[in-house]
Amino acid sequence: MDAKEVITRRVALELRDGMLVNLGIGLPTLVAAYVPDGMHVAFQSENGIIGFGAPPPQGMEDPNLTDAGGGFISALPGAIAFDSVTSFALIRGGHVDMTVLGGLQVDSKGRLANWMVPGKIVPGMGGAMDLVTGAKRVIVAMQHSAKGAPKIVEELTLPPTAARRVSLIVTELAVIEPAEDGLALRERAPGVEIEEIVANTGAKLSIPAHVPEMALIAD
Repeated sequence: MDAKEVITRRVALELRDGMLVNLGIGLPTLVAAYVPDGMHVAFQSENGIIGFGAPPPQGMEDPNLTDAGGGFISALPGAIAFDSVTSFALIRGGHVDMTVLGGLQVDSKGRLANWMVPGKIVPGMGGAMDLVTGAKRVIVAMQHSAKGAPKIVEELTLPPTAARRVSLIVTELAVIEPAEDGLALRERAPGVEIEEIVANTGAKLSIPAHVPEMALIAD
């Protein structure tokens, strides 16, 4: 299985029955395909829908059913649509149980940078700042490195999304938990050794005596 599938299958294990969960643009939207059997999760997108599911089969796309990034989604029975004002009221009001967001960097303090790269065209900050500030839990789902450079760094070199510390970082190599005293390695991906994680991480990790192999949601 590829890196994106490892990440999203592991993130799906953070879901709990009855949650209201926001899925960010890109990789995080894939989590909707791995909801554990028998679990009921209401996925929210900040453009104004609660109750969406995995992307529809090819040829069944509806241009009126998209996520915040314009990707096609399916509407599950009971889904509701509303304006973005209501959507952001839910986010800013602290009603979202968990958000899953992509990341450009996360630093040793657990701060996320994911909304712009200086010098690049930025269409807008989207809902990232509101989500990191307002959601009860913030999960960062991202690949461990980009173009050979670590995305988990000692200090951010990109503009931070918010000052708040994120709850968990899930990559194709590891599960890392930011805490007051730094970053703690909680799990390693199947077949991945601790030395590989350390070599690909640009920040100091607290490593317990035993680091279990991460479980992945099954088909």
